[in-house]
Amino acid sequence: MQGFSYFFTFQPSTVNLKWYNLNTNPTSGFPMRYNELSIQTHREAPANARSAGQSWLVRAGYVSHSGQLLPLGERALARIRAYLKSPADFQQIGLATLTGAHETFYPTPVGSHDLLHCPACGTAARAETAQAKKAASAAETSAPPEKVLTPDCPTIESLAALLGIPTTKTAKALMFVSRDLRLESSSPTLESSNSLISSFIFVVVRGDMALSEAKLEALVGKFRLATEDEIRAVGAVPGYASPVGVKNARIIVDELIPQSANLVAGANEAGYHLLNTNYGRDYSAEIVTDLTLANPGDPCVECGASLEATRGWVLASQAGFDYEKILFALAEAYNDEKGLTFPAPVAPFDIYLMQVPGKTLDTLPVAEELYQKLQAAGFPVLFDDRNERAGVKFNDADLLGCPIRITVGERGLQNGMVEVKARWASETQQIALDSIVQFMKASC
Repeated sequence: MQGFSYFFTFQPSTVNLKWYNLNTNPTSGFPMRYNELSIQTHREAPANARSAGQSWLVRAGYVSHSGQLLPLGERALARIRAYLKSPADFQQIGLATLTGAHETFYPTPVGSHDLLHCPACGTAARAETAQAKKAASAAETSAPPEKVLTPDCPTIESLAALLGIPTTKTAKALMFVSRDLRLESSSPTLESSNSLISSFIFVVVRGDMALSEAKLEALVGKFRLATEDEIRAVGAVPGYASPVGVKNARIIVDELIPQSANLVAGANEAGYHLLNTNYGRDYSAEIVTDLTLANPGDPCVECGASLEATRGWVLASQAGFDYEKILFALAEAYNDEKGLTFPAPVAPFDIYLMQVPGKTLDTLPVAEELYQKLQAAGFPVLFDDRNERAGVKFNDADLLGCPIRITVGERGLQNGMVEVKARWASETQQIALDSIVQFMKASC
């Protein structure tokens, strides 16, 4: 059986459908009857829901209160998997995403990641790896280094206050040791192990900036803070360290350091700092690269506009799609006061078919026959064949969010008609029973 999905707009006189052929039915084998899917809807919002979308997914029976996927949720995921082939497809279903170099995000206050994004050009990244344009210090002629007494100044802030300078004129030293397993299995002291000495990582960033540990990890792998003994072993002094004169250390500096002349740095002697240290003259580095955290308000590296902070989910990365997060993102984007309003390509079913028991006319056989015809024509249909009141079925149809509801009722059948309604429309349309399948096909 071939599966289709569509977008549509509803007007009082007609239903306009735009079809997307999925080539195969990705959910063949799934139960198509309400009772077979064991759907359990809830009238009350769950107390632990963090957002409207999560609340509707629980209430509509897609996920449990604990967040576990239920059969209806599995069905929706199968449709999502079949439809999405690249992150560009998010635009086709109207999902407003943010795009990074290797990841696609959905912004939401309940997201699991802090993000920075540019509202002007649309670029985005996780906050810990985001880049921004950096303002280099004003050009200066290199001055000779000078050792000065700086008692009780183990921090950048205390040093800048004592010397009466901005933190932009200081160099911040951060020291780590690689957590490479081969190195960790060696002698635990730097003095007795050349392999461990070579794993000492000496990082320098400008004093007003913060190190991005994620960026450093991408360069060197896992690491930990160096101990005081390990710091002294390379010739540095805790609280007064700089790369000047250190040995057996991998020196890695932020890209601003070579552009910043005459920085104040540690003298590798307790209580003293060096004025006018300069990269290239006083020390060099194995790696010069972007190492610092970007901040809201920093200029975008692509266009220069101010970056903004938000939270979000990662929907796609180099590892592939996160289909469950996509389902939750769709629920956040597509809901109203009655329930979910999924776009057709990713809705669990195209059609919610329901029958309303009649007083003098048995509507169930007619609905059953229509169900078989719609399925044979290639439409994924959820047949609500429960012996329930019409109001319950109407409410559940709205909760589940299938794009089209077809109602087989006694009043319509007496005139040879069935009722068709788009999920997000307020109007209904009467279509002749004997032409409903052709009507749906003709709306392609």
